[in-house]
Amino acid sequence: MICIIFSTSATAQSYVIGDQKTPVVMPVEGATYIGAEECKICHQEIYGDWETSGHKYKIMTSEEALDIRPDLPMPEGYTKDDILYVIGGWGWKSRYMNNEGYIITKTGENLEINGSNQYNLETDEWVDYHAGELLEYDCQKCHTTGASYDERTEDLPGIDGSWEFRGIQCEACHGPGSEHVEQKGIGGVAINVDGSASFCGQCHRRGAEDDKIPASGAFAQHHEEYQELLASGNMSTLNCVVCHDPHKPVHVGATNQIEKLGITTHCDDCHSAVAEIYEESIMGVVGVECVECHMPKSAKSAVSTSPYMADVSSHLFRINTSVDAEFIYVDKESGNEYANPYITLEYACLSCHDDKDKSWAAQTTSIILDHGVKEEAIPVAPTSEETPGFSVLIATAMLVIGYIVIRREL
Repeated sequence: MICIIFSTSATAQSYVIGDQKTPVVMPVEGATYIGAEECKICHQEIYGDWETSGHKYKIMTSEEALDIRPDLPMPEGYTKDDILYVIGGWGWKSRYMNNEGYIITKTGENLEINGSNQYNLETDEWVDYHAGELLEYDCQKCHTTGASYDERTEDLPGIDGSWEFRGIQCEACHGPGSEHVEQKGIGGVAINVDGSASFCGQCHRRGAEDDKIPASGAFAQHHEEYQELLASGNMSTLNCVVCHDPHKPVHVGATNQIEKLGITTHCDDCHSAVAEIYEESIMGVVGVECVECHMPKSAKSAVSTSPYMADVSSHLFRINTSVDAEFIYVDKESGNEYANPYITLEYACLSCHDDKDKSWAAQTTSIILDHGVKEEAIPVAPTSEETPGFSVLIATAMLVIGYIVIRREL
């Protein structure tokens, strides 16, 4: 098996990574890909973390997919033996590849149905993805390790290019590791370690333009965290690894049941003064977290659960409190949809306050813009047999605010 891997490495002319097919930086001339199992020998803890993340499971055989998610259905008209690979399936959705390497776009007993080919895990429903098209698989640049476009995988007509290993393994980010292992890894020799946001942004982006955030309908599209970060004002200077452990998952998925497991730095670690004030404010008292307003789920991978909430957190952070601000705009030249470089009140406020409108949100944010005032914090009500609902707490809080405003005017 190792000989096969090295043979494949030797015949590939070039390797690429990322949305723009950027050439892989080779840590040492002549280094070859060896696979995560070799890395595990010395890096067992990191390997264990990586196994819980979605990176490993970007593309799997049907058996591998059913191993981590036994209830994952196959498209109508297909058995698991008809599926060459499952694309995704760890977290948000799954798509499927037939035995010729094409992404399945026709389903049904006689393949008479165009679509119903993407399975959304959260809602347990089939939806359309490029319904009825003849669709090649061209995602290995971000979904595999050692991606190349010099030759086709096993001469399958539906796969444009090839790879060394399926999924985002260690060497997808650190480069081919044969020389690193050969030299016993002393001092991190013969391996790449790049903690910059731009490196993560090779895959966590969409399109060639750094200053545009592609959108569709009411939401930004998924895996565009880098473009959002660049548009986030002062936060744009941060590297992803300041807040994230890249080896651990953030989301709940098939191999991880702990939300935000991979978050290493939290809002209050840096914004301690604001956090102290916020903790005693109206929103802090009722348990609303910073990220619910500053990182709302305004990007969509698979599903939206309301008009202003989808399934991927924003990395824009800044909130535009103007009633006239729009989140999505249409480029006049191209006609394409993009997200503006800020979160608007619909996504920051109305995803929870769905009985209110944007005008109400604009008026309310003028009161809470400084995250509340400590000396005027609303005390927590004593526990009773029945805990009042969120709407009751908000109504009470607004009455108190009204009283404070009137008292100041007097």
